[in-house]
Amino acid sequence: MKKCILLLVTLMACSNAFAHFMWIETATTGKAGKKQEVKVFFGEYTYGLQEKVAGDAFAKMKNFEVWAIAPNGEKTTLTLQPGEDFYSGYFTPATNGTYTLVLNNNKIDVVDYTQYNFGIFKTHYHSTAKVVVGDKVADTASLNPDGLTIVDATKKLSAHKAETTLTVLYKGQPIKETEITIFVADQWSKKLTTDENGTVKFTLPWNTKYVAEVTKKEEVPGTYNDKEYQFIYHCATYALPLGK
Repeated sequence: MKKCILLLVTLMACSNAFAHFMWIETATTGKAGKKQEVKVFFGEYTYGLQEKVAGDAFAKMKNFEVWAIAPNGEKTTLTLQPGEDFYSGYFTPATNGTYTLVLNNNKIDVVDYTQYNFGIFKTHYHSTAKVVVGDKVADTASLNPDGLTIVDATKKLSAHKAETTLTVLYKGQPIKETEITIFVADQWSKKLTTDENGTVKFTLPWNTKYVAEVTKKEEVPGTYNDKEYQFIYHCATYALPLGK
């Protein structure tokens, strides 16, 4: 009986590890010349789980990079400092237009989950957030030629009960018939499937935070930090923090 319980706990821990993802947050609107805070989390948003920065789980994810992409495409590297539940830093939009905050983490050690029938893999996390300064709303920038990214193609400011349009790209190209999950708090989620243009549309029924996630296995073996892997597990997220 004890062995069965131990096995169940182990499998649940494994499942939770797969459900974890990184996401980046900032206010959806900003003002030219005024700095605003940017935060990076690791955990499971819908379950209210945010891993501690000083914990072992987040420590394995610490080699991420964050950039602010200006409306003209100019890329600025941001420096974030560790806190208790997240990393944080600031960026200052210089002009009006749509800015994209980008988190990329392709420096994660290989994991061996063959005992759980998942294989040996390397993880690649990518996350974006949209900031509109003024009234010029444009698509978010795509800056992940090696993996997944979620582009916010909504033509208006995000708002409660409004429609949002997201496009999923893989190595710069839209991918059709791909599942994307929309999470809110209290374990609520909704699964959508991209159309032939890699796009999904949905309304924002509540004035709250939404986090979209899409994953893909790249069935190409390789070596990272002298460890061989069978495939790359790509995970992209997009946070839309309404109701703050």
